[in-house]
Amino acid sequence: MSIKLGFVVSEFNRDLTIQMETLGKEHAAFLGATVEKIYYVPGVFDMPLAVKKMAQDKTIDAVVTIGCVIQGATKHDEIVIQHASRKIADLALEFSKPITLGISGPGMSRLDAHERVEYGKRAVEAAIKMVKMLQQ
Repeated sequence: MSIKLGFVVSEFNRDLTIQMETLGKEHAAFLGATVEKIYYVPGVFDMPLAVKKMAQDKTIDAVVTIGCVIQGATKHDEIVIQHASRKIADLALEFSKPITLGISGPGMSRLDAHERVEYGKRAVEAAIKMVKMLQQ
């Protein structure tokens, strides 16, 4: 039985998140999983609500988040990732469903972000491993 994934993808820094999404889709196919649904949200901070909606879908085995938070002039990047990741982790526990963190940042430059586009691939791999572990 194929593992069915849902993606929640941030549109902020889309030049980077599209690369992360593409690598994630390719890796899912390579591992024999399918990406059944994709929700696009404005930014990483907006992800928890979409993740919750996706987690409620009984046809989805795991949710993969894909985003990129680049450092600015303030500590805004730290606040965004800290709060979003906490809520995402809480939702995984609430729904007993793997929800992986394919979000790069905080504290990185645009160049750092380019070097971390494989986070989408890593998040897919983690989701599949968690589904398999939970099925045992």
